[in-house]
Amino acid sequence: MKTIRIATRWKRYSIGMLAVLMLLTVVLSGCGKSASEPSAAAASANNGDVTLVIGAYSVAKDALGEILPKFQAYWKQKTGQTVTFQESYEASGTQARAIAGGFEADVAVLSLEGDIDKLVKAGLVNKQWKKEAPDNSMITRSIVVLGTRKGNPLGIHSFQDLTRPGVKVLYPNPKTSGGAQWDINAIYGAGLKASERTEGKKDPAAAKAFLEAVHQNIESLDKSGRASMAAFEYGVGDVIVTYENELLARMAKGAAYDLVVPDDTILIENPAAVVDSYVDKHGTRKVAEAFLQYLYTPEAQEIFAKNGFRPVDQTVFNKHKQQYPTPPGLFDIQYLGGWSEVRSTLYSKRGIWYQVLAGI
Repeated sequence: MKTIRIATRWKRYSIGMLAVLMLLTVVLSGCGKSASEPSAAAASANNGDVTLVIGAYSVAKDALGEILPKFQAYWKQKTGQTVTFQESYEASGTQARAIAGGFEADVAVLSLEGDIDKLVKAGLVNKQWKKEAPDNSMITRSIVVLGTRKGNPLGIHSFQDLTRPGVKVLYPNPKTSGGAQWDINAIYGAGLKASERTEGKKDPAAAKAFLEAVHQNIESLDKSGRASMAAFEYGVGDVIVTYENELLARMAKGAAYDLVVPDDTILIENPAAVVDSYVDKHGTRKVAEAFLQYLYTPEAQEIFAKNGFRPVDQTVFNKHKQQYPTPPGLFDIQYLGGWSEVRSTLYSKRGIWYQVLAGI
């Protein structure tokens, strides 16, 4: 009987503890929900402190990792308000789709203008977003370059060299990566440039054939520029087509690569925008707009330069000018007709890129 009484008391004790644990679970899960979902309440909680949600493309992660604490200190000194950041880093196209699909980022920092335009079409960003900050809301620049193993053992000097038999090439998937679209634009544009020199005019058919020849040597299509760079670091491929800033940042940390600047390549411009619908919902417009403007300050632009980006601030750019050569055949997106034309001719369902993938 004694054993039975002990077991009975233990059973009651266990049931009681289970009830307490269940109650704690409910309370804690409720707290977790309010902490993870940005809201207007979060913006005004903690004596006026504010949470700002950043949705950025993966390549910008290192630079923003240095910039965010600088802005926190700046904003604290200016307003007395503490800013807490929630950060998300994905391939640019993936990030744009996430924001359009309900990820409530206050500020979008993306690889290309077209990804911000997706947010405009979703009704989240003002149609006049390019007029809301300096330099048409482009916070950094770069160019598409080639990275090789140290010493450039295969003698790679141009996009043409990527068509040689046996050369293993890396670039990411333009379906998910804004960086990949810049890469494809650069290769296709280099094909147009070559046709101009030989035929006296742009020849889209020749440019498509050139893109096909490069793509035949592709080793893998990763989901983002950062993932493609990681694969290259692990030893995959002979040559990577990537942002200049990606290679410069890696080489500054001791990576054993050579950076090759093709004569014909494209100027990259990377935008940022306040996501109007979400900042109004969260009550964070003031701090979000201040953060966007902060990205153009000499302090932030110096950090971008440190991470290999070409600063849009002319004074900061001039300080680092020797680091950034201007290729003789450098062209911008307008050479390809602008982003609207590029989306239609290269990346539509029947566009040139998808014809290349399908082998048609």
